[in-house]
Amino acid sequence: MGDRAGWCHRVQAVTSTLYRNGVVHSPADPFAEALLVDDGVVTWVGAEDTAAGLAARADRVIDLDGALVAPGFVDAHVHLLETGLAAESVDLTAAGGVTSLAAALDALARGTRALDAADPGGQEVLLAFGWDEQAWPERRAPTADELDAACGGRLVYAARVDGHSAVVSGAFARAAGIDRTPGWEPSGMVTSDAHHAAADAVRRVSPARRTRAYRRALADAAARGIVGVHEMSEPNMDTRDGLRELVELTADPAGALPHVVAYRGELCATADDARQMLVELPFLTGIAGDLCADGSIGSRTAALRHPYSDLIARPGGSEPTGRLFLTGEDIAAHLAACSAAGTQGGFHVIGDRAMDEVVRGLELAATQFGPGALRSGHHRIEHALFVDAAALAALLLYGVALSVQPAFDAAWGGSHGMYAARLGAGRASTLSPFADLAGAGVPLAFGSDTPVTPFDPWQAVRATLTHEDAMQRISARAAFRAHTRGGWRLAGLDHTGAGELRVGAPAHLAVWRADTLSVQAPGDRLSAWNPEARAGQPLLPDLSAGEPEPVCLQTVRDGVVLHDTFG
Repeated sequence: MGDRAGWCHRVQAVTSTLYRNGVVHSPADPFAEALLVDDGVVTWVGAEDTAAGLAARADRVIDLDGALVAPGFVDAHVHLLETGLAAESVDLTAAGGVTSLAAALDALARGTRALDAADPGGQEVLLAFGWDEQAWPERRAPTADELDAACGGRLVYAARVDGHSAVVSGAFARAAGIDRTPGWEPSGMVTSDAHHAAADAVRRVSPARRTRAYRRALADAAARGIVGVHEMSEPNMDTRDGLRELVELTADPAGALPHVVAYRGELCATADDARQMLVELPFLTGIAGDLCADGSIGSRTAALRHPYSDLIARPGGSEPTGRLFLTGEDIAAHLAACSAAGTQGGFHVIGDRAMDEVVRGLELAATQFGPGALRSGHHRIEHALFVDAAALAALLLYGVALSVQPAFDAAWGGSHGMYAARLGAGRASTLSPFADLAGAGVPLAFGSDTPVTPFDPWQAVRATLTHEDAMQRISARAAFRAHTRGGWRLAGLDHTGAGELRVGAPAHLAVWRADTLSVQAPGDRLSAWNPEARAGQPLLPDLSAGEPEPVCLQTVRDGVVLHDTFG
């Protein structure tokens, strides 16, 4: 895969930091209490009594006071521009206090008044994000007429929580000229082409605002213990120039921002297409990510074998089984092109019919170009909520890795969640088979798909421990590894030692204050301080129900501090 991600930048000044009097999560020494970092590299891991003799040589000594030092998280699926803009938008999520349609309209009205003061001419679009009608007592989305009334005729774009549909005001629809575009509904709901056109219009932001959005999103990631992200750029979310800026902004660790692994989701028909893209964007790790085979379950655009259970029949509304955006032939050609160009290919895949089409594409590519050539691409799939036995066999046979979002299951899974409402409880119960995937040996990395769900890596780990189907739960250790080393592995960077705290590995780490540390497996809790029970396993924060969220005290990339509470 090469070294396109700017991995080789190093901090020039030789500095050293000693972390002591804590707990170090290191398979190399499960009982380590201290760690030394020299010039961005871990140079020693060991016991507190030895650390005392190293303190004099360190430029900085941090007394952990029992805190945990662990590998930093990697979020393997993010949209940084969207995340930064969402942070400046009207928050329509439950976390933002919006738990009904009426409350959403009130929040939009308040947002309008604030924007009127800053933009009295009324030209700027009021952005809102995160509504989920399934969680509201009214059980419906706002309408264009309601947005016009609440916002005084201002241009309004309000994105659904999954990012695959939105509601726009009548004023916005007329200004953007989308009211005759496929995917437009008179209610103001926009999906498919109409949604893409609406999203394009609102993302035409000034260069200064774009840069501010990137920086804010990356700073938020660092505050959550995230040292690296996989940016899933694609034409409907950001520009190629935006991706160039993002990579330049983060290439040098001295800039004190998380590492960015760059992906671009554009379909390639031939190897020349893929090679040309790599010439124009030489930093790409893959031509993959949100190259959508289908849409989302929440917006009823994920491609399903059987109709949605709660489909609302309306003119121009959702198709009964969602939408398939790519054919098996498209998928095969893209994978073959990427393999020939020596880069990763991959797709956004949600529904079971979309997964069927991806499997068909894999088989077509293998028949035409050989399974070895296909496996050499180390291709990846995003989301993959439906993985049945046939799909699992194909993933293993062709060496395909998965980037999954456990927080989706926590937010919308289970027998009473949004997935069950859309699909029926029976179909919903088969989603997110974490244990099947991990047990079969499919390479896994975890991400958030922010802003769809927020940066919250411990929540992702916890979600795999609390899956409603107990047979699909995995250990905290396996989940943590997928959210740390797994992210480097999918980007082809695990050979550096990233994702582990051992001598010679890059110092990508986070320090956590947690009330209780333990070794956990599904349904099992072992004492943190009993060496016999621990069996030599490194510790993690206790994520049992009722335990407080771990607090990030410091985040470090290549020895450079990105987030710090130590002073």
